[in-house]
Amino acid sequence: MAMDEHTDITTDATTDTATDAVTDTATDASEDVAALAGSDDVTRYPIAPGYRVNVRTGPGTKYGIVRTLPYGMKIPVYCQKPGERVTGPYGTSNIWDNIANGQFVADAYVHTGSDGYIAPRCD
Repeated sequence: MAMDEHTDITTDATTDTATDAVTDTATDASEDVAALAGSDDVTRYPIAPGYRVNVRTGPGTKYGIVRTLPYGMKIPVYCQKPGERVTGPYGTSNIWDNIANGQFVADAYVHTGSDGYIAPRCD
């Protein structure tokens, strides 16, 4: 069963403007994520515009929420792991992206440019 994995489902033509307005804040937040993970030299991928995505302790919606990413966030993907199938703006997938130690987001909400794995599998 596919689950929604975002906290705000409101999207409309004004979303792009609102997302642009928070880009500076989101960039600061993505730098904080990279600092927590211990690396500044990693590719970051954007979260779907207009979505605030939950970060969880494991690869599924039954895992606890660590925090919620702000609009316009770009995240590192250190490794990926199969888990619960989730439907988002980029399709339906069971891939979950590890963005920091013990922190996962559903790949269906991350614009990686691929429907498959773009990083090594997590151990």
